[in-house]
Amino acid sequence: MASMIASSKVVALIFFLLVSYGSCTSIVNFNASHITADPYWVPARATWYGAPTGAGPLDNGGACGFKNVNLPPFSAMTSCGNQPLFKDGKGCGSCYQIRCLKHPACSGNPETVAITDMNYYPVAKYHFDLSGTAFGALAQPSRNDELRHAGIIDIQFRRVPCIYPGLTVTFHIEHGSNPNYLAVLVEFEDGDGDVVQVDLMEANSGWWTPMRESWGSIWRLDRRRPLTGPFSLRITNESGEKLVAYQVIPANWAPNAYYRSNIQYQAFSSDFSSDAGLGSGSGAGLVISPAAGLDTKILGVIGLICLVLCRLHGTDVP
Repeated sequence: MASMIASSKVVALIFFLLVSYGSCTSIVNFNASHITADPYWVPARATWYGAPTGAGPLDNGGACGFKNVNLPPFSAMTSCGNQPLFKDGKGCGSCYQIRCLKHPACSGNPETVAITDMNYYPVAKYHFDLSGTAFGALAQPSRNDELRHAGIIDIQFRRVPCIYPGLTVTFHIEHGSNPNYLAVLVEFEDGDGDVVQVDLMEANSGWWTPMRESWGSIWRLDRRRPLTGPFSLRITNESGEKLVAYQVIPANWAPNAYYRSNIQYQAFSSDFSSDAGLGSGSGAGLVISPAAGLDTKILGVIGLICLVLCRLHGTDVP
């Protein structure tokens, strides 16, 4: 009898949680709009530049200011974007799934690329000028060169969340920075992947000063008097979500140095990401970043409980 009562209490608790957060067939409805993504494929055209198996620019950089994009986490899966994608630099770091279907060498499988450069000569409304590596990745096995020889191909694309496992938002002090001029590159933002505003707080000032976009993902602040560190930085992504890295840049900062924060956006995959290997939450369509909040962790546990219950009862989970 006691075990039956305990079971009833557990069932009642789970019922309450399900009523609060949704049914088994829709555990946590973190849909695409949360990360300004579009679950529907959009037509575009693609070309490629640089070395056939390279990352695009010869210096492994690009118009966004990111460096060494041939190395992880970008791993040469990069692209120039024309204006609707590059957005005068505010699209830098955005992530997209792309796939090709029409050319005989196309695999049809989606691949994820990040916008790291600017495309000045678009051949379509949406034009991805891919690295040689990314272009070849769209092909069937052993047909990479065949696809690259096509030159221009029709593709489809959709916005997806950026996910950088184990990385937090990082700030690079650009060459030429000095006590009166500070230029900062912002990179590795989960979720939207981009930054539309950066604000700086000097040591003990108590107020935020807006920085100006210099170029790409580089933001600067010019002052007639020397700036006083350490500096806190506040970043805003395209969805309007703000993160604050308190005193992330020390008082004895130096140009050409990287300063890694302890902050990260929450990256959620929508239910269309399971076919691209973007996350491990194929049942619930949920990916939790290392810096996810307690509420998200609770929802993840609820989702897991619900998933198990559905499996036990033979209910299909999308």
